[in-house]
Amino acid sequence: MTAPIPDSRSAEANEFCREILPAVSRTFALSIRLLPGNLGAAVRCAYLICRIADTVEDEPNQPAARKADLLDCLALCFDDPSAPAEFVRRTARVTGDPAHVRLVRNADLVFVAYRELPENTRGYVRHWVSEMIAGMRKFVLLYPHGIRIQSLDEYKEYCYYVAGTVGYLLTDLWHEHSSSIGTRQHQQLRERCRAFAEALQTVNILKDVARDAEHENSIYIPEQLLREHGSAHASILATDRMHENRAALATLIQLAWQDLDQATAYLLAIPRRAVSIRLFCALPLLFAYATLRDLTGTPGALEHRLVVKISRSEVKSLTVLSMLGVLSNRAMARLVERARTKPLMLGW
Repeated sequence: MTAPIPDSRSAEANEFCREILPAVSRTFALSIRLLPGNLGAAVRCAYLICRIADTVEDEPNQPAARKADLLDCLALCFDDPSAPAEFVRRTARVTGDPAHVRLVRNADLVFVAYRELPENTRGYVRHWVSEMIAGMRKFVLLYPHGIRIQSLDEYKEYCYYVAGTVGYLLTDLWHEHSSSIGTRQHQQLRERCRAFAEALQTVNILKDVARDAEHENSIYIPEQLLREHGSAHASILATDRMHENRAALATLIQLAWQDLDQATAYLLAIPRRAVSIRLFCALPLLFAYATLRDLTGTPGALEHRLVVKISRSEVKSLTVLSMLGVLSNRAMARLVERARTKPLMLGW
């Protein structure tokens, strides 16, 4: 096994990764901090590289061919030590959210941290994140003027690339770093890990339909579904098509509920001794259930351009109760059922 090559920027790189994480993710920053040692470092690095790719994909001012070139350069960073500096140089004109732009401009530090991971761990991160990047590149070139998903099959393909790959990556890392997750448990988890990750992605898409259409020039609701119900991408925000648009969204909402149920089965299949991994998976799952609950209870969210978010109080309540019940499948199943039906607020 090849040992990681020491880098004089190691301390700076790891400090940057820890510091930038909560600025580019509220939910996953909380979960990633629960993971110990090399496992936590691997998931943190992988997540940040995924956010870099996502920032490039969403860049509103760059032509598709340039974004594809940037994604190619990012993919080279896994194997070519000189590529991260070149990637940073090429992204000088990338714009967007300041925290995400700062992350992109310091991609070289993220790859310093990546190169310190154990060899097998680097292999998993390289394989699955490279597949994600390749999928993003495909869709950037397929829709050079903004993503417009056409069919339910294409929607599922897109979700596989940007989320399903993450499900496989995490599950392989669980097996690599947790003695509680042997070959049998690994195989069981792999059967549901794609649904686990894609459920979270679908909930994110559903809560951000209006924002994505208005500010990101991206529409992920399939044109096929909209047309089946009398609407289209061109009228997804039209008030005179609100009933038609809601009917189309209902199909994806049903898909999300089904995938969330598979995600719950994934969570409960994680051995109870793998406490940090169970908590890592439980928190975003519960937040997704609560968000989808609120989405279904706010039928006017799309036409009123609302972004549905659960309250900080509920986030805190679900976090505390997850920590208390993480060792019990029965307790976690009850918590899932509560999150999917009504808000949970502890008295503080």
